[in-house]
Amino acid sequence: MNLGKAEIYPRKPIVAGSYATLTYTYTVGHCIDDSGFIKIAFRKMEDFGQPQFDNPKAANYCSISTTGNCKIFPRWDDTGNIRPYTKALYLQLRYGYLQKGEKIIIIFGDTSKGSPGWQMPTFCQDAFEFKTYVDPIATYNFKELPQSPSVRIIPDKPARAVCIAPSQAAVNQKFTYYLKLEDIWGNPTAKPKRFIHHGFKKPGIYTIKAIDKKTRLSAQSNPIEVVADDKPLNRYWADFHAQSGETIGTNTIEDYFHFGRDYALLDILGHQGNDFQITDEFWAKINQTTKKFYQPGKFVTFPGFEWSGNTPLGGDRNVFFESEGGRITRSSCELIPNQKSKYHDSPTADDLFKNLKKSKGPKSFVFAHVGGRYANLEMHDPDIEVAVEVHSGWGTFEWLVNEAFKRGYRIGICANSDGHKARPGAEYPGGGKFGSLGGLTCILAKRLDRKNIYEAMKARHFYATTGNRMLLDVKITTADGKEAIMGDVLEIGERKATLHIRIAGTAPIEAIELRNGPNTIRTIRPSDLANIQLPEDEKQSRRIKIVFSGAEVPGRYRPASWDG
Repeated sequence: MNLGKAEIYPRKPIVAGSYATLTYTYTVGHCIDDSGFIKIAFRKMEDFGQPQFDNPKAANYCSISTTGNCKIFPRWDDTGNIRPYTKALYLQLRYGYLQKGEKIIIIFGDTSKGSPGWQMPTFCQDAFEFKTYVDPIATYNFKELPQSPSVRIIPDKPARAVCIAPSQAAVNQKFTYYLKLEDIWGNPTAKPKRFIHHGFKKPGIYTIKAIDKKTRLSAQSNPIEVVADDKPLNRYWADFHAQSGETIGTNTIEDYFHFGRDYALLDILGHQGNDFQITDEFWAKINQTTKKFYQPGKFVTFPGFEWSGNTPLGGDRNVFFESEGGRITRSSCELIPNQKSKYHDSPTADDLFKNLKKSKGPKSFVFAHVGGRYANLEMHDPDIEVAVEVHSGWGTFEWLVNEAFKRGYRIGICANSDGHKARPGAEYPGGGKFGSLGGLTCILAKRLDRKNIYEAMKARHFYATTGNRMLLDVKITTADGKEAIMGDVLEIGERKATLHIRIAGTAPIEAIELRNGPNTIRTIRPSDLANIQLPEDEKQSRRIKIVFSGAEVPGRYRPASWDG
């Protein structure tokens, strides 16, 4: 059956987040009967302005016309198609039909009556696709066009600078730092500029200020700890958890790893596609790509997948293998062609832990997290599950960490982006569901290679941030000389112990909470500490901070709309 063709004009690249006008034209192949449909579907995570058809003066107004003798009735549905192309515009024919060669024309962002246009997605992508389906016989049996039109989304002009430096360096040691320019949505406008610093002469905590000569945009770096001697553990920055366009994200897996290494300037990167969308072929591609990008001492990658079972069956878990060759064991094969795979499923999280432990392949580790589904912590295996993800682009989830503590689990706390915009390690909020800056995890390890990072993960030697690169050291010492760092287990009995905390933030520190499990036992503010020098106006400050937080429910559709 000739399904016709669809075209977009103009074809030139469009600036992210801008208001644009695009003319979409569908030319009929097989005639379409009265009450038949054209359906245009978009990826679930696209954050463009929702098309509307009633107010020609407002943003995102779309006009619809046809050369045929019929009327077109539009309907927008956020969940009108199978993922990942869930957003759908339905165009139903009524009071007539369309012959071969006749057209339907949609002007997305029609400005002729005062609308500013259609707001574009806020993140860059090679192909912002208008996936087109046709129901010519009016049976709701939609058939996909062999080729759908797309446009390229590019960054806007530079709006801010970001300076990224190593978190640790030795005295008099040269090191590399970078200056990155981003548009207002966080898209890099060019590859980061590389600079060499000749090193600092004394130990201490330092920052660097970098300026772009052309734009005059400047930025202060993250804090750099300069040490006199080699420390036993180094700091490495990771985003373990995000996905690319082969599942529900954007762009390709190669684009994804290039961005994490070359633009976000991460040390460690994982890949986490929803398991029920990962075909056997794509699982092989994931392993091939992580192997290709792995450079010991420079850039560490981990193959893995997101076990995406319903919450009663275990909820979302992030699974990582120390090296390539691990066997994927899915929650289901729901979106796998013919629902067939050479790998066995793990229908519950308990099955997942059991199958990972008995596997003869590479060693694995797991995080519990809150995504589309939230992790059910009734199921847990301390040998496999090393962390709870406290923060991602979805928000902050201290309640899940608190539940793990209440259950007495020994868990580390991590944070990652869970990004879907192909910007791992630098995932900013846009105009859609992801309202938070993506998180980062700092790993304390001897060396930057898979073996040492894996051992650090098993030892829980890591901490989470909401996207910044702050320095944090936590240590306990006892009177008889015992010592432990974050993640370690130390039995002290009735003896007294001293807790040592060192923090260097990327902004002024508001407070430090000391907790015993979920219970706050002390709150320390910088103004309480005698050895902290504060400006006089801060000492006498009468400012009050009001925080809007919380969620409607733990699962999907949890964001609370605050108006204050």
